[in-house]
Amino acid sequence: MKVLFFFILSTAWTLIGAQHYYQGLMDYLENRLLAIEDRMQLWRDQFHHYHIETLDFKKLTAEVMDGLRKEHGLIAKDLEGAAERMDRVEREMEYVESQTSPRACAKQADKVVEQEAWGPQEREEEEEEDWTELHSRVSDCADIFSSIRSVKILKRVGSPKGMWTTDPRSSKVYVFNGTSGDTVFQFSSVRDFSRSLGVSNSKIIKLPSEWSGAGGAVYNGYLYYIKQHADTDVQIVKYDLFSGSVTDTAIFPVESRASLYKLNPETTADLAADDEGLWLLYASSDSEPNISLAKMDASTLDIEETWDTRCPREKAEAAFVICGTVYVVYNTRLASRSRVECLFDVNDVVISEEAPLLYFPRRYGSHASLKYNPGEKQLYGWDDGYQIIYRLTTKRKVLA
Repeated sequence: MKVLFFFILSTAWTLIGAQHYYQGLMDYLENRLLAIEDRMQLWRDQFHHYHIETLDFKKLTAEVMDGLRKEHGLIAKDLEGAAERMDRVEREMEYVESQTSPRACAKQADKVVEQEAWGPQEREEEEEEDWTELHSRVSDCADIFSSIRSVKILKRVGSPKGMWTTDPRSSKVYVFNGTSGDTVFQFSSVRDFSRSLGVSNSKIIKLPSEWSGAGGAVYNGYLYYIKQHADTDVQIVKYDLFSGSVTDTAIFPVESRASLYKLNPETTADLAADDEGLWLLYASSDSEPNISLAKMDASTLDIEETWDTRCPREKAEAAFVICGTVYVVYNTRLASRSRVECLFDVNDVVISEEAPLLYFPRRYGSHASLKYNPGEKQLYGWDDGYQIIYRLTTKRKVLA
């Protein structure tokens, strides 16, 4: 009996202790749940706050974007107006320059060529007279390049390397895309070229043979180019742009088809035109460190005289000729700022050592070609696919 009593008592005590344990556990869990609910409520409040801030920020961003779009539209209209005014200014300047240019005394036949209305017979009759006038100006040509007055980046079209130029007798533009090919793109003017989509508005000229390098030239209605040739000799082709036929070719013997400019190894010879006529820059051999110069008869392609310019080919990227003075432009392997470091005057009036170092403005890469137009006093440069116009300032040579 006593044993049963103690058993019941211990069992009851155990049950009471277990009830207290479970009650404490339940209280703990309830408190934890309440804490979690409070935390979740805090998160809800914070999320709601952040959501409201995000909506406000989105609304503010939309308002700012609308304002920027309106300002962009106003700026675009201002730029269009400025572009139109610039076009008018350029047209007026071109008109003034055409009236005051030293070449404004060109004969009426020059204007007829520009309008492509010159018959074969009339052209033949005027050609001799034009050449007489051209050579009469040789002794009067005494300009020297002194600085770059302005730079105009016209557009970007074509390969990283190429050449574009104009004929001093007309406003037509000729584009040689790449370093070889048989196609030349002709535009009626620089403005037409700048406004065209790529070369879509051009007249396509198919040459009878491929040209090589960026050394072509357009002079007095003829296109002169270096023919793609497997032999060591440099072959020059004279192509009549009016009749669309080859009128003459010439072989210029050299020891090897060495690169004229070390930074543009595709160019083995470079034709240049100035007030005094047609010139040929070349490398006489691969072992010759300097650039050589030849004066050519533009009519017959005969070589009249040759010189060693003493300007090194190493680090040279391009060259141009003004009034019988060769200006060689140099750069570095990792393209930096181009500069004229060497010049050679066939009349020995200007000495390279006494000439100032002339820098070109920073651009995109390095020049693949530079072509001078003596009538406009402008350089047409090809830089990493960009077509650039440099307007030059010249001064008179100081004669001894």
